[in-house]
Amino acid sequence: MAVYVDDAVTLWRGRRWAHLMADTLDELHAFAARLGLPRHAFQDKTSGAHYDVSAELREHALALGAVPISRHADRALVRAVIARAKAQGRREAP
Repeated sequence: MAVYVDDAVTLWRGRRWAHLMADTLDELHAFAARLGLPRHAFQDKTSGAHYDVSAELREHALALGAVPISRHADRALVRAVIARAKAQGRREAP
């Protein structure tokens, strides 16, 4: 099992953001807690279960062992990770 952070460093409100995803929700929440992310930051939308992380926090996630995934270079892996995130979406009570 693994936790992933993508390279989709999207500009929003003057900062760059990426997505933290995992093979399981338990792994995702545990890793997010290690990064200091509050549970209310969890995104459970149709785009899939994830946390948004700033570019700086992305680097910290990588240092803690998150697997970097590239939407440009790892397309098959990214599709699989996003499919798992979507399957996990809306399964938890708020």
